[in-house]
Amino acid sequence: MANPNKIKGTQWESAIRDYLNAFLGLVDAHGKFLDPFDAGNVRRPAQEGAKDVGDIHCAPFVLEAKNTRSPAVPTWIRQAEVEARHAGFPFGVVVRKVRGSSVAMGRVHVSVRTWTRIRLAHGMPTDEFAALYGWSVSLRGLDTSRWYLTTTVRDFGHLVGDYRRNVLSGVTGRAVR
Repeated sequence: MANPNKIKGTQWESAIRDYLNAFLGLVDAHGKFLDPFDAGNVRRPAQEGAKDVGDIHCAPFVLEAKNTRSPAVPTWIRQAEVEARHAGFPFGVVVRKVRGSSVAMGRVHVSVRTWTRIRLAHGMPTDEFAALYGWSVSLRGLDTSRWYLTTTVRDFGHLVGDYRRNVLSGVTGRAVR
């Protein structure tokens, strides 16, 4: 008998992958890749032994998908960052399911350090970056390692698209929607 929690986790990972591929325009109306060899396709990688490489690769991000009732966001973020290093990606983020909501309303969590690196790569001021991508701050006491920022999967999809267009292509300036 299959583990029901593993099944729920796999379904959530697949839902994120499918949503982001469609949002980024990487698949046709039937969910088939427009270019199966495109490195920008969002994929669920095969696990590679002791060094986990994350649940979803959405270059330049590794996503750690979580479908649990009890949140442990700072711990999950540390896990995502380690897995991003294992996979050779610069950014690790957590994507948490919101019960009773669509994939688009799932929550994407990043450390303050990762958020700052992404913002600087975009060349944007803090307030503008936060407003454009709907970031909110969670401060957990005086221990800054427990602080993180959160946005929706939908806004994260915009961020990924803008990052790929503006940062990876070498274009400087502001994202425009």
